[in-house]
Amino acid sequence: MRADQVEVLWDANKSKWVVRIVAGDEVIRRPCDAKKDVDEQALRTAAQKTVQDEGYEAEAAQISVKR
Repeated sequence: MRADQVEVLWDANKSKWVVRIVAGDEVIRRPCDAKKDVDEQALRTAAQKTVQDEGYEAEAAQISVKR
């Protein structure tokens, strides 16, 4: 299945990155163990792996990073 939107966000409450996958009405949030100051490319790679692990497809250009 194809994800409509993928975001990587910093969750200040949990002090972790979160990968948010939107596919239709379904929203999946998964934690990411990357360090807070990691570069954007590493976050995109981690998000891509998370998307695949959840059984979805997304192109790297679809992944947005919000710091």
